[in-house]
Amino acid sequence: MIDTVHPVQTPEGVDLALRVAGPVPRALAWGVDTLLQGGIALALQIAFAGFAGLGTGLYLIGLFALLWFYPVLFELTRSGATPGKKVFGLTVLMDNGLPVTPGASITRNLLRTADFLPFAYAAGVVCMLVRCDFKRLGDLAAATMVVYRPVAPPPATLAEVAP
Repeated sequence: MIDTVHPVQTPEGVDLALRVAGPVPRALAWGVDTLLQGGIALALQIAFAGFAGLGTGLYLIGLFALLWFYPVLFELTRSGATPGKKVFGLTVLMDNGLPVTPGASITRNLLRTADFLPFAYAAGVVCMLVRCDFKRLGDLAAATMVVYRPVAPPPATLAEVAP
């Protein structure tokens, strides 16, 4: 049986148990993000269609920013997740359980191209499958991990009792 719980101890001595996300939910989240990026790219193309050569240049700049900085922008928010990861209840954290830093987010997302090699994210999938914590190459370089977002238990309610 595979144990996907990653224990982390904070400097204050508090033990955290983070559930690491496997390849399937991460691939599904990537698919949602890819569809969303495709829709944004199409909207950019329509918006810049009437500007001829200048529109093509602006579209290519927008496409570059979309492909390279879309995940970084969302991972640095309070939730630490792209819209696809939010749908599946995932978030990106540092190995020590803290929120992802800007440098780590940029590093893990720039190395997405290395994960893609030789084709169809083969290197990233193989790397995830041989490690018990399901880290891809970008996660290893940036010391990050994708985990299930902790869900707070509902507040306790007291029964109505007559005094």
